[in-house]
Amino acid sequence: MRSSRAAVPPTGRDVARRAGVSQATVSLVMGDKWHGRVSARTAEAVRAAAAELGYRPNLAARSLRLGRNRTALLVVPALTGDFFARVHAGAARVAAEHDFGMVLYPSPEGVGPAPDPFSSARSSLDGVIASSMAPEALAALQSGGLPLVMLDSDPADAEGGADATVNLDIASGMRAVAGHLLRLGHLRVGHLSAEVGSWTFRVRADALYTALAERGATLTGTEPAELSVTGGLRAAARLLERKPETTALVCDDDLLAAGACKAVRRRGLRVPDDISVTGFDDLALATAVEPELTTVRLPAEEIGAAGMDALLAVLDGRAARPGVLPVSLVERGSTSAPGAASRPGGG
Repeated sequence: MRSSRAAVPPTGRDVARRAGVSQATVSLVMGDKWHGRVSARTAEAVRAAAAELGYRPNLAARSLRLGRNRTALLVVPALTGDFFARVHAGAARVAAEHDFGMVLYPSPEGVGPAPDPFSSARSSLDGVIASSMAPEALAALQSGGLPLVMLDSDPADAEGGADATVNLDIASGMRAVAGHLLRLGHLRVGHLSAEVGSWTFRVRADALYTALAERGATLTGTEPAELSVTGGLRAAARLLERKPETTALVCDDDLLAAGACKAVRRRGLRVPDDISVTGFDDLALATAVEPELTTVRLPAEEIGAAGMDALLAVLDGRAARPGVLPVSLVERGSTSAPGAASRPGGG
């Protein structure tokens, strides 16, 4: 006859007995405090014993003991698009590995202050990670009184406010785009710039203009664009109408690049035979369009994970490792040597 009594969950003592260690060692390992105190082999033995027994730490008791809620807030400019979804995935993965929860909070467009999440939520959060935010949006975060880690944000804005920063090598990515087009022979290049006043887009513009000037290429124009496919289409149409001699369009984002490709086709031209188009971010959209976009791949999950690692270090009183993560140029079918549009009065 089956007993009606519920199974008794395993305890730290059970794990210690299985692993042949003390309960204190189990607490160190399960609380991720073992580094420098016990060997990696012992830590692995404890984790294996916990997995075999199905042991889970008493998070409520640990939170009371540590004075923490084990919850982090990730603030992003918007919830649309897959870049910030991947940032969240990376941060949430590391958070889960350390028994932290992750709350996602959108700050509209990342350019203005969102409704303050701290007045009611401050007591339930341990720290904040902010990704790709403009200075005016960061002001509210920096005054929130919680540990703050900034991702893909101006390091200068962090002075006196953020506890750590983790960035992407955005400038290197845009220099790679410029170098690729210059090697192909493009000397008349237009720029579709995102109408978002954040650090990451300022860096893209500065790096592009400097790279073109150093090689004697001409910037035929900079056209501000709403960050959408439609925005890219309209901006590219305006630029090509004014500067038909343009042979390549460098776009701040893959959404803009997709719109630029539509604008080129509507002029009766072809990508890349007549005009090359480049994007930035390597969103899923980059391989959904035809031809597929030459673009810069940003390690979104990696920067999310690094941000959560940095926040955990701050919470543990350790020095967070500041970092700049590398990016990479992905060459696809939307770029080639200049074609018909390179001739005077092209088109």
